[in-house]
Amino acid sequence: MQWIRRNLKIIVPVGVVLAAGLAYLAFGVFGVQTLFIDDKVDEAGPVFDSGIAASVEDTVAVEEPVDTEPPAVLEPAPSVVATPEATVEEPVVTESPVAQIVTVAEGSFIPRGRYSGEGTALVLNDGSEQRFLRFENFSTDNGPDLNVYLTTSDANADSGTFDDDFIDLGNLKGNIGDQNYEIQPDVDLSRYDTVVVWCVRFSTPFTAADLTVA
Repeated sequence: MQWIRRNLKIIVPVGVVLAAGLAYLAFGVFGVQTLFIDDKVDEAGPVFDSGIAASVEDTVAVEEPVDTEPPAVLEPAPSVVATPEATVEEPVVTESPVAQIVTVAEGSFIPRGRYSGEGTALVLNDGSEQRFLRFENFSTDNGPDLNVYLTTSDANADSGTFDDDFIDLGNLKGNIGDQNYEIQPDVDLSRYDTVVVWCVRFSTPFTAADLTVA
């Protein structure tokens, strides 16, 4: 006790430094706070650049009233030759094609290791080159530095293979809820056919889903 009292001026600063270091490791590096906090999202379906083409409404041609009474004849005109009436064609009304969003591929999330995973992954397209990856009824554990990858590895492959050949679609928006991620037109989905939620900081998968043609 006497030694502690004599060295109190040294012990207190050292203890503060150690506590600050441990706090940094726990919250800054390991992100332990994410274990107790869920990031919930609820995004509506993706909006494509083409928008939704509405049908053109049918138009009704309005005819002008025709006077059925014969015109008054002032005097005979034998030199006038009657000609056939010109045929008036009604305009053809066509309908514009309606843009339709279709599912081109889908898969179900599975747990990876000690982390949970459930929900559906969908690849949506409107007939153009634009595509979106959508999570529906999605849920996994929260964690630090989570990203969404399209990878060439299968959903149940060895954990170390997911970041060998992949496309990064960005940060995971939330560990619970529906969400959308745009896929660039040059991404070959026949090659990058697995979705994985990947912890970049610790190089480990949280959940994954194999995409199959719908």
